Amino acid sequence: MPWSNQSGGGGPWGQRGGSGGGKSPWGSGGPQGNGTPPDLEDILRRGQDRLKDFIPGGSMGGKGVLILILGVIAVWLLTGFYTVRPNEVGINMIFGKYTHTSGEGLRYNLPYPIGRVLKPNVTEQQRIEIGYRSVGGGQARSRDMLEESLMLTGDENIVDIDYDVVWQVNAARAQDFVFNLQNPQGTIKSVAESAMREVIGRRNIQAILTTEQASVVQEVRQIMQQTLDSYGAGALINVVQLQAVQPPAEVRQAFVDVNAAQQDAVRVQNEAETFASRIVPEARGDAARTVQQAEGYREQSVADATGQAARFKSIYEEYRKAPAIIRERIFLETMERVLGGVDKVIIDQKGQGVVPFLPLNELQRRQQQPQGGAAGQQGATR
Repeated sequence: MPWSNQSGGGGPWGQRGGSGGGKSPWGSGGPQGNGTPPDLEDILRRGQDRLKDFIPGGSMGGKGVLILILGVIAVWLLTGFYTVRPNEVGINMIFGKYTHTSGEGLRYNLPYPIGRVLKPNVTEQQRIEIGYRSVGGGQARSRDMLEESLMLTGDENIVDIDYDVVWQVNAARAQDFVFNLQNPQGTIKSVAESAMREVIGRRNIQAILTTEQASVVQEVRQIMQQTLDSYGAGALINVVQLQAVQPPAEVRQAFVDVNAAQQDAVRVQNEAETFASRIVPEARGDAARTVQQAEGYREQSVADATGQAARFKSIYEEYRKAPAIIRERIFLETMERVLGGVDKVIIDQKGQGVVPFLPLNELQRRQQQPQGGAAGQQGATR
């Protein structure tokens, strides 16, 4: 080789400054320290000799080259086998074009540089923090990111909202996630902010702070999913979770006072409704009872009047048949009712004066009393 035959040149690097003892790139002594560079021609020759040992006939003819090329191609094709884990899907590409998606297990695709396989994780739950940044493993929060958390409500108030978005790759559309999203975290975060501001802008601050937080997160999740589907993002929004919903710090105390007053108003209203729910049925029951009593009295009065009228008619019919007899009978019955319970004095109209009256009833009563008294005395004596 020309390098080794140069007696005074010191190899291709020559001598520096005209001094003897040629220097190689390994220093003054060479790799073995003998002062001469390696003989590359000898190295190539020895490599060829070793290769001949693996080739039939010991010659590098056309057949040997073909076998060598086929062996290299076979080894290259074997590198196309790959494994898809249970939490992954395989995105297969040929010359950079998507061909198909493969499931878990041992799979095959043409190796690089013709083929390529991407294996995104489709089960990992990824979380995006909006409005704040957590520190210390999520146990504490740093200061709020006000440019993300401050939002304008429908009644022109400002509310401070911190929330999380939990998402994952859609296993059925993993190719969309790979090819259509260059910055998944940034895209999903922007969509989440836009959806939250849209939902908050349609509601009053009091409803946001109290009763409509569940409907807010549900609506935000739906809007985010629809927007990402329209983008062909291949991402699933699993949860939108509110971490803190409160007024800005400058007016927070005033909102707390207003909220307390409104809660008192609600409590008093509930107590009034409870009292009304107890009193109104009682009043309605009393009214119904009074109406029923009045209706019963009316029916009784009408029945009595009807009976009296029927009785009067029957008496009148008999009176028409025998007026004198009926007149005397009515007189006697009336006098019987009037004089039945009073003391009686009989006066003779012919001038005889007072007619002696023997009170038989009184005599019978007086006789019964002594007999009862004597029986009591005899019982006491015994």
